[in-house]
Amino acid sequence: MSTTDTADPIRLAFMCVQNAGRSQMATAFAERERDRRGLEDAVEILTGGTHPADHVHEEVIEVMREEGIDLSERMPREITSEELRSCEYVATMGCSTLDVDEDDSTVDIRDWNLLDPHGEDIDTVRSIRDDIYQHVVDLFDELSDDSQLSTTAN
Repeated sequence: MSTTDTADPIRLAFMCVQNAGRSQMATAFAERERDRRGLEDAVEILTGGTHPADHVHEEVIEVMREEGIDLSERMPREITSEELRSCEYVATMGCSTLDVDEDDSTVDIRDWNLLDPHGEDIDTVRSIRDDIYQHVVDLFDELSDDSQLSTTAN
């Protein structure tokens, strides 16, 4: 139902400065996408910020609730350079203070360049959410297309 037992999971990280908006939405969508595709053993997901906030932004909690995802109990956390270097893919949200050697060929760093939802009106936050969702689906499609994820039929 899921992946081969011999392969190490692919590690994905979603990070920004506060880990209170965009990276939290990306992480939640990635967790849902991983589960939908039966990749629980093939994909490990990390999230964090360089200067985490005290809580997830209220407007982010609200728009994610519309998608059936509850972020109200999630806590922003710090992500370390070691964690980032252990990943195959790191998606930054447009506010990168990334401390990973860009020449390190083992980490594929992507900057999604997304507007910060904090303090934005609800329609803008919904638009950001929808952009994040599409980025996550595209990333999983790319991983599948590149045969980096070996799955068996469900």
